[in-house]
Amino acid sequence: MKKQKSLSILAATVALGTLLAGCGGGQSSAPQSNANGGGGSTGGGGAGEKLVIAVVGPMSGQYSDYGSTAKAGAEYALKEKQEAFKALGFEVQLSAQDDQADPKQGVAVAQMLISNPDVVGVVGHATTGASITAAAQYDQEKLVMVSPSATGSDLTEQGKKIVHRICARDDQQGSKAAIYAKNQLGVKTAFVMHDKAAYGQGLAEEVKKQFEKDGVEIVGFEGVTAGEKDYSAVINQIVSKNPEMIYFGGYYSDAGIIVKQAREKGYKGIFMGGDGYDSADLVKIAGAENANNVVFTSTVGDVGATPEGKKWIEDFEKSTGNKVGIFTSFGYDSMGVMLSGLEEAIKANGGKKPTREQVLEAVHKTKDYKGKFVNVTFNEKGDNEFASVYVYKYENGQKVYIGEAK
Repeated sequence: MKKQKSLSILAATVALGTLLAGCGGGQSSAPQSNANGGGGSTGGGGAGEKLVIAVVGPMSGQYSDYGSTAKAGAEYALKEKQEAFKALGFEVQLSAQDDQADPKQGVAVAQMLISNPDVVGVVGHATTGASITAAAQYDQEKLVMVSPSATGSDLTEQGKKIVHRICARDDQQGSKAAIYAKNQLGVKTAFVMHDKAAYGQGLAEEVKKQFEKDGVEIVGFEGVTAGEKDYSAVINQIVSKNPEMIYFGGYYSDAGIIVKQAREKGYKGIFMGGDGYDSADLVKIAGAENANNVVFTSTVGDVGATPEGKKWIEDFEKSTGNKVGIFTSFGYDSMGVMLSGLEEAIKANGGKKPTREQVLEAVHKTKDYKGKFVNVTFNEKGDNEFASVYVYKYENGQKVYIGEAK
């Protein structure tokens, strides 16, 4: 996209946002800055030259769990390091932006961030679709991104050096889910579904591929439209074939409805999905009894599994007043990686404000970073060599950690 066209789109977006805000009518589709409860940044006044790290994901809407929990962890990590950066002569601020898990909104947010010369890095985006479209914008300006949670394999297969993530990819998550289902759950037949989106379809295709490799019979493979309220057409197909497992690649809002409607039609088998199932709202939508025997993989392990993790949860919740959510821990470690790279770039630049490309180079070279919850070494594609996949299930309305997927 030519620069002139980008600026025109940005100007129109800003103008629309101003108009809607002035009218007081509803929620603007313009990018929102909502860090620290409103002002768009975290940080005190006048300690040095300003640098901004953006945190981007869905902060509103049905997928807001992902963006808001990652933001909370990232903000906590930044607050711990702000004094150290002040000693280097810089005031590092956080700017939280809402992309609503929408690829188009991801582009609008990315263009707005690119236009701010103080923005030197992005923690995010949280979802795959928005990450892919935003990355195309960041790549033009060498603005580095580190996602805590965008798992789609295509994200790092497009050859953009600015793209990084600390979580596992869907080809890892999907294949390990299928192996677990066969070896640990004894599944021999499965119906595989997806929501036709980048994340859900990519995950389902990986599961299907591994099932076929391992001899699990696929009795159906169907795409459905996310956001529907009635999935009875495909559920009737499934019930008639009575597979031992239904695998659905998608998010909790649709999965909850599918689980509820399938159970109401008499399906008693296993449901399985990816980290898009990791929300208490799935249980609320499906009903606690219906959600029994729902298993899902995640790229995030059990934060409270160790004494150190339990202490961190206690400190985080006391300091912030927030509960630890699905991507709080990986938001924290993603910001840690970003700040480590930023510090290296400042030092390599003789203590002066680094360029975006210098920050990109430092982050891209991350090796053996000791995160609180995951260690990080980026390969040439920007994937984390230490990323793992974990298994959970819902039982009596509660999320239960099973262990690492084997």
